[in-house]
Amino acid sequence: MKTDQAELTFRLRCIGCGASPGSAGQNFRCADCGDLFEFVSSDLTCDPSELRALWLRRRASIGKTTTDALDQSGVWRFRELLPHIPEEHAISLREGNTPLYHLHRCARATGVANLYAKHQGMNPTASFKDTGMTFAVSSAHQAGFRWVACASTGNTSASMAAYAARGNMHSLVLIPEGKISWGKLSQSLDYGALTCQLRTDFDGCVRILSELVRQKPVYLLNSVNPYRIEGQKTAAIELLEQLNWEAPDHIIVPGGNLGNSSAIGKALLEMLELKLISRLPKLSIIQAQGANPFYRSVHEFGGAKLEPTTADTLATAIRIGNPASWKKALRVLRETGGEVEQVT
Repeated sequence: MKTDQAELTFRLRCIGCGASPGSAGQNFRCADCGDLFEFVSSDLTCDPSELRALWLRRRASIGKTTTDALDQSGVWRFRELLPHIPEEHAISLREGNTPLYHLHRCARATGVANLYAKHQGMNPTASFKDTGMTFAVSSAHQAGFRWVACASTGNTSASMAAYAARGNMHSLVLIPEGKISWGKLSQSLDYGALTCQLRTDFDGCVRILSELVRQKPVYLLNSVNPYRIEGQKTAAIELLEQLNWEAPDHIIVPGGNLGNSSAIGKALLEMLELKLISRLPKLSIIQAQGANPFYRSVHEFGGAKLEPTTADTLATAIRIGNPASWKKALRVLRETGGEVEQVT
């Protein structure tokens, strides 16, 4: 990809044992200890002022016919902080570039000076999943996969199916019986995904899918995929750009499988190391009381372990009883001084 500044070099690292293989297996689990991978860079030394200026030029060019197609994306626009994927494999629907709203009345009601909402529902399939999916589906395309798959209660399936269709790939969705977002699922059906409803919950779908990808040439696109996390972290970069690189006091996100909070926290830590921001905001996670395994892990066990639960909440997108990325999210809480709470 054409860029005005050298890109960073990233490598995979296991969050458990620290192993650093050349590539991850199809289930994205460490062969040595079974934990998840993340992308890390040992050369976070880019000039922050040059990066800010480069990204601003790209943002200013959005909508112009002469603009590089990838500069139209609020994910690929920040590609200097992403692992390299060749431009010919990039699959984009102009995701990202979502608005930041100043909530004056809500701020008064809650007693804070300033309160903002970053509306990730303004992404192409109406959820933040698009920011991760553009990058992960592109990695599948680069690796030559024809089939991609996910377990989902709605948002992930809609996003995956849209990007798979855009990249002329086949997609498979495993959904739990009942308790899903039918409005979201309808998108995946419209985009041509093969959709299978299983007599189990979301976590059961994940177990079956993990076995499938070990046996067949199918690319896994749930948030255990570290490419998903890399794409999703750009929402935090874009947020800080919208705030003129002045870090807020607190960022609060809902927590289901905990990939999004992990991605946002990863971006914050990298931006601090790059000196794009001068201090870390707290990052806190809110779980539904009926799907609160991470809350219980922190408050009952000090984060030493996580006991899976049978999730039961009206909030279908976070009805997850065994979050895959809980260790990543725990690190984010500890490094930013954030909290995890539950609500009825």
